[in-house]
Amino acid sequence: MTALERFYKTCTVEPTGAAYRVSLDGRAVRTPAKAALSLPSRRLAEAVAAEWNVQDAEVQPRNMPMMQLVSTAIDRVTPNRDEAIDGIAAYSKSDLLCYRAASPRALAERQRMAWQPVLDWAALTYDATLTVTVGVMPVIQPDEAVAALRNAVADSDDFTLAAMHTLTAACGSLLLALAVRDRELEPAGAFDASQVDETWQAEQWGRDAEAEARRERMRAEIVAAGRFLALLRGVESEC
Repeated sequence: MTALERFYKTCTVEPTGAAYRVSLDGRAVRTPAKAALSLPSRRLAEAVAAEWNVQDAEVQPRNMPMMQLVSTAIDRVTPNRDEAIDGIAAYSKSDLLCYRAASPRALAERQRMAWQPVLDWAALTYDATLTVTVGVMPVIQPDEAVAALRNAVADSDDFTLAAMHTLTAACGSLLLALAVRDRELEPAGAFDASQVDETWQAEQWGRDAEAEARRERMRAEIVAAGRFLALLRGVESEC
């Protein structure tokens, strides 16, 4: 969505049966694909309405992460649910947490401390034990673990899948995304775990402005997706 001139005075939320509609001056807000917003959570609907209400003379979609995730769920996930599940679940075959550094020892230990508890949690929770390797050469994961993790992803509604897509892509890890979804990790903790290598490099060689800006964008995406999941549960924010 590109910026557009603000054409409305106020954005409100109205209950419609078991769902909630978001309206601009009484007219239903629509997604880029022209679908009306029908949201399962009042808190989420109110957060979307708040994003519309704080816009200035120009509406800037890039500053509306809840609206973007809602639109993704309605326009992209719902009509292509199986494809969305497959795309998210595919991260189990190359999950960041499975690839450890051979050296230096301090980095390898930092990776182990941040990542092994999440691997252990996934093995216990989903009976999905992934193979951990040293280096970057691809490792083939057990079919039963991959299938179990796909089932875990599929046990999500379309709105949750939209947030999961953002989390897996930003973290490079399905396990971190599942941990956020299941409230095993806070979004900020998932970001920190996903950035162990980058943080180490910055500590050794100094911080690069471009890299830091990229990291900040990733942090914002992960935190926004975590807030989206909290709002779906009817909680204002857990971030």
